Amino acid sequence: MSHNTWIHRMVRPTVVKPLAGTPVTPNQLTTARLLAGLTAAGIMAIGPAWQGIAAGVFVLSVVLDRADGDLARLTGKTSPGGHRYDMIADAVCNALILIGLGIGLREGGEWSIPMGVLAGLSVAAILWMVMRMEEMGGHRAAELPSLGGFDADDAVLLIPVFVWLGIADGLLTAAAVIAPLVALLFFVMYWRQLRAAEPQ
Repeated sequence: MSHNTWIHRMVRPTVVKPLAGTPVTPNQLTTARLLAGLTAAGIMAIGPAWQGIAAGVFVLSVVLDRADGDLARLTGKTSPGGHRYDMIADAVCNALILIGLGIGLREGGEWSIPMGVLAGLSVAAILWMVMRMEEMGGHRAAELPSLGGFDADDAVLLIPVFVWLGIADGLLTAAAVIAPLVALLFFVMYWRQLRAAEPQ
């Protein structure tokens, strides 16, 4: 995943640089991101009346996600363990926000929970494969082309946007279709990388 998207550029001067000279560590930011993401997913599951608040908390979680890696690079505190922790937190938060959305929309249709689970598990699978590909081939091994300064990972910000626009049900349907297809794409990439790594 890219480290120079528009979101990174906004977070760098406003969050990362002010924290660089403080005792705050990248792993502490990742923990705060994880807690914010879990909170957002829990609030999202309550129902539509609370989903606007959940969306705001999720935006905070995404900001912290962009900040932790930047802080690690700026302060020279990058580590394989820290990167793995960041990726696991990403998988948990991004999967649970979709599952929470499905649970929260349960009164609108019996398929909302299965769709949320399908989308959430697909996102978790994508991030697991990204982590494995990066471990085998370096940080750019799973990178997809960015579009206008936005990384594929930035697509999670569509969740709060669609919630605030009042079309969360449409987002859930789209996520239940698109996320498994993207997971399939990453599976092909992962399989090819595994084949390339096999001794000839």
